Amino acid sequence: MTTSASKNERINLRLKQSAKMLIERAATFEGKTVSSFILSSAVASAEKTLHEHESIKLNEQDAKRFFDVLAKPVKFNKKLTAALAEHDRRIASK
Repeated sequence: MTTSASKNERINLRLKQSAKMLIERAATFEGKTVSSFILSSAVASAEKTLHEHESIKLNEQDAKRFFDVLAKPVKFNKKLTAALAEHDRRIASK
């Protein structure tokens, strides 16, 4: 996120007083405004969540099997075609 880009999007939320006090205290310890603290924490959490869901960790045996399969030509069948169509339906392209 660049500092020169204009900020014109908003997110509003409601929270308990105890949660607000906790966030304010943590923001103070980090020398940030509450907004800056919430934004940086939310962005870090979002990046972590996306990384966990968009990457695969394989052991050596599974990695070898995975790359061996990738090296073989694709054989389209009804199940693969249906899976690709379902993927397109569920996943928004970047």
